[in-house]
Amino acid sequence: MEQSGYNGFNIEEELKKLPAQPGVYIMHDKRDEIIYVGKAISLKNRVRQYFQSSRNKTSKIEQMVSRIARFEYIITDSELEALVLECNLIKEHRPRYNTMLKDDKTYPYIKVTVYEDFPRVLFSRDMKKDKSKYFGPYTSAGAVKDTIDLIHKLYKIRTCNRNLPKDIGKDRPCLNYHIKQCSAPCQGYINKEEYGRAISQALDFLGGKYDPVISMLEEKMQTASDEMDFEKAIEYRDLLTSVKAVAQKQKITSSSMEDRDIIAMAKDDKDAVVQVFFVREGRLIGREHYHVTIATAEDDRQILTSFVKQFYAGTPFVPRELWVQTELEDSEIIREWLSAKRGQKVKLVVPQKGEKERLVELAERNAALVLSQDKEKIKREELRTIGAMNEVCGWLGITGVHRIEAFDISNISGFESVGSMIVYEDGKPKRNDYRKFKIKWVKGANDYASMREVLTRRFSHGLDEAASLKEKGVDEEFGSFTKFPDLLMMDGGRGQVNIALEVLDELKLSIPVCGMVKDDNHRTRGLYYNNVEIPIDKRSEGFKLITRVQDEAHRFAIEYHRSLRSKGQVHSILDDIPDIGPTRRKALMRHFKDIEAIKEASIESLTATPGMNGKSAKSVYDFFH
Repeated sequence: MEQSGYNGFNIEEELKKLPAQPGVYIMHDKRDEIIYVGKAISLKNRVRQYFQSSRNKTSKIEQMVSRIARFEYIITDSELEALVLECNLIKEHRPRYNTMLKDDKTYPYIKVTVYEDFPRVLFSRDMKKDKSKYFGPYTSAGAVKDTIDLIHKLYKIRTCNRNLPKDIGKDRPCLNYHIKQCSAPCQGYINKEEYGRAISQALDFLGGKYDPVISMLEEKMQTASDEMDFEKAIEYRDLLTSVKAVAQKQKITSSSMEDRDIIAMAKDDKDAVVQVFFVREGRLIGREHYHVTIATAEDDRQILTSFVKQFYAGTPFVPRELWVQTELEDSEIIREWLSAKRGQKVKLVVPQKGEKERLVELAERNAALVLSQDKEKIKREELRTIGAMNEVCGWLGITGVHRIEAFDISNISGFESVGSMIVYEDGKPKRNDYRKFKIKWVKGANDYASMREVLTRRFSHGLDEAASLKEKGVDEEFGSFTKFPDLLMMDGGRGQVNIALEVLDELKLSIPVCGMVKDDNHRTRGLYYNNVEIPIDKRSEGFKLITRVQDEAHRFAIEYHRSLRSKGQVHSILDDIPDIGPTRRKALMRHFKDIEAIKEASIESLTATPGMNGKSAKSVYDFFH
C-alpha cells in the first residue's frame, strides 16, 4: 500500500495528482477530524466527483463537501482490499457523514473444547480459529448462559480450568460435584470414555437433537414418581421444562438446514432500522434490529450495503447465505469478501417469490414496526424535552431557545464555596458541558457575590476563548466555553436575576435571564422574568422541566462541594499537627483509615505506624488530647 496526505492543502492542485487506481479516500474538516471514508475502483474519478458542480448531489453530500478542508488516500492492490480497509477505518473513526450502524453489538457463542481430554462447555464472545466446536451466534446472552447451565445439570460437564488428566487428584472436588452438577473427572470418578459419551450427548443437544433428552427425562421422572421419590421427580420435571423451553425457541424455518441471515430494512427521512433473522442449521435462533443513521446515503441499496459491510466486518461468523431485500452495491466484491471471511463460498440472494420472499417481507415488516414504535417513543420524548422547552418559552414570550444554562452556589457557613453550571439542550441535559467553579474572589458565605464571580468567570472565559480561536482561524463553536446560552435560568428570584443581568451588561452580552422561584417549602413556584413573577401550571411538562433543571443544578453543586469538603477536613485537621507532613499524614490515614481512629490511638500504636517515630507520635497524641 502507498499512503499520501497533505497539509497546507490546495484541493484543486491535489485533485490533479490523484491516481487512477483502487483505494480508500479519507475526508478531513478544518479541525483535521475525519468526516467521511469511502472506497473507489479509481481514486481519480471518484474523489473528483465530489468537487464537480452537479445537480445530482443531495443536500447532505453538499453539506459534507462544504466542510472538507483536505483529503488523503491509501492506494490498494485491489477493490477487495479497498473494501476491507474502508470497513476497518469506518469502524475505527466513525465519521459523521458515513452511514453508520449505531448498535455495536457482539453476539455470544457456546464453545465446546473438544480438543481437550475432558472437554468443557463455555460461554464465548469470540469465535477463534482453534480446535473448539462453536454453536451460534445467539442473540441473547441470557439464553446462552441458561443453556450452558442446563447442559451442566443434564450431563454433569466440568466448569473448572484444571489441566486434566495431569491434575487428577491434586485438589478436592469443587462444589459442583457436591450439588451433582459435575461428575468430578478431576478426582478420577469418571473415565475419559464415559465423559466423552456425555460430551457427545451435549453436542447432539446443542445441534438440536432434543427428543432423546426429553424421552430420557420423562422416563426418569415417571420412575422417581413411581418410587415415591417426589423430590427427584420434581428435579426431573424442572429439567424437562427447561429442555422443552429451549427446544420451543428453535423453530424450523427451512428444510435445507443451511445457515443464513435474512436482512431487510425500513426507513424514514432521517433514520433506518435493519432487521436480521438468524437461521442456523435451518432453525430460527433469534432476530435483532439495528438502528442506522442514513447520513449521505441516497437509497435503500446504499443503506443496506453500508450495513452489510459494517455488520460483517464486526462479527466473526458469516453464514452460508445472505437473503437481502434489494441488490447490494458492489455485490460481487462483497460476496468475494464474505466468502474469504467464511472460508467457503457465500451466496447473496435477492428473493423474488415463494418462502424466501415471504421471510424477507416478514423481516421488512418487523423493521417497519420497530421504526414506527421508535417514532412514537421519540414523540413522547420530544413532548417532555423540546415540547417542554417551547412551553417555557411561551410563558416568557421568547423564541429560538435551544440551549439553557443554570447556575447554583453551595457552601456551609462559607466553607469551600463552589458554583455549578449545568447545561440543557433541547430540554435534555448535556453533561459534557457541565462546569464546576471553586470560588476564589469571595470570602465567607455571600451567595450573591459568589454568583457574580461564577458568571463573570464563565462568560469572560468564553469571550477570551472565542477571540483566541478567531485569531487561529478556528470556528468559535469548537471552544469549550464559547457556546453561549439562549436563556439563563437562575436558582432564585429577583436578586439572582439582577446579578446575572449586571454581569451580562458589563460584558456587553444580551442573553435573556429568568429566575426559578421557590415557595416557603423550597418547591418551585414560578418564573421571575422582566420584573414579573409568572405563575406556571404545575401539571405541565414545562414545570417538570424547570424542576429537573433546578434540582440538577443543586445536585451538581452539592456533589462538588461535598468532595471538596471531605478533602478539606482531612487537610485542616492533620496538617495543623507539628511534625506531620504529607508523607506521615498519608501513612496515618492508610494505617488508621479515619480521623476518629487516629484520635483514639495510644502513643504506642501511633509509634508503631509505618513512617512514624516517637517524636511525631507524641505530637499527634498531644494534639488530640
